[in-house]
Amino acid sequence: MYKEKKLKHLKRKLSIPFKSGGGQSGVSLFLVIVIMTILLASALGLSAIFLGQMVMFREMGYSVIGFYAADAGIEKVLTERENPLSLNGYSDTLPNGSSYILSVLSSGPNCDAANFCIKSVGTYKEVKRAIEITY
Repeated sequence: MYKEKKLKHLKRKLSIPFKSGGGQSGVSLFLVIVIMTILLASALGLSAIFLGQMVMFREMGYSVIGFYAADAGIEKVLTERENPLSLNGYSDTLPNGSSYILSVLSSGPNCDAANFCIKSVGTYKEVKRAIEITY
């Protein structure tokens, strides 16, 4: 008889359905999805920022090359000091792929210099830098 009572008691315990979390099924899955979405958005935002910075740094390097191309144009005019007006509109491409265009004006209403106003615009990969001198 004692064995039968114990057996009935065990059957009752086993027949109770198992519930985990007190009836909150799916909440943990929802939280995981929300956290993963936040992490993904953060990662994508940071990668967009870093990509923009990399582009800016590359263009800064192009800017330096464009500046030195403009400087090469000024040097070209200074080697032709006898007749710099002959170089007005002159352009040249340098071995590194950069180029420059010269603009030479004699003193007058558009130029406040004693002799000449010289502007050289250097270009490298669509980045332009200019130098202007007067003498």
